[in-house]
Amino acid sequence: MRFMMIVKATTDSEAGNKPSQELLDAMQKYNEELVRAGVLLAADGLQPSSSGIRISYPEPGGKPKVVDGPFTEAKEMIAGYTLIEVKSREEAIEWAMRMPDPHGFGQGEIELRQVFEMEELADNPEILAKDAALREQIREQHKA
Repeated sequence: MRFMMIVKATTDSEAGNKPSQELLDAMQKYNEELVRAGVLLAADGLQPSSSGIRISYPEPGGKPKVVDGPFTEAKEMIAGYTLIEVKSREEAIEWAMRMPDPHGFGQGEIELRQVFEMEELADNPEILAKDAALREQIREQHKA
């Protein structure tokens, strides 16, 4: 089971303020624990929405609309993410509970969401085979 820990943005992260050395050290230690446990797939911080781009689809079948950041409502923004693969929902919650306060000021908020696996979305063997082939191609590209 894959889960994404979504680190919510704050006014501080949206202002582009970088984390303290203490917080960077704590996050590094946490990520090392995830790696040792063999559950970490990816973990990154995101730049503020001022450098972001939103693409929306305002009309069914219509052309996409591009809007440059910044965006309002920092509490709706994402400042970073950690993607893990674990055996259960409970294990994902345990890992999320161990993450240091992502902003270091008592403002941190993490949203934990399970990732859909293709088998949950489609039962067509052809689609499942194509998805498996694409995932294998990605793994091979990352090995190179």
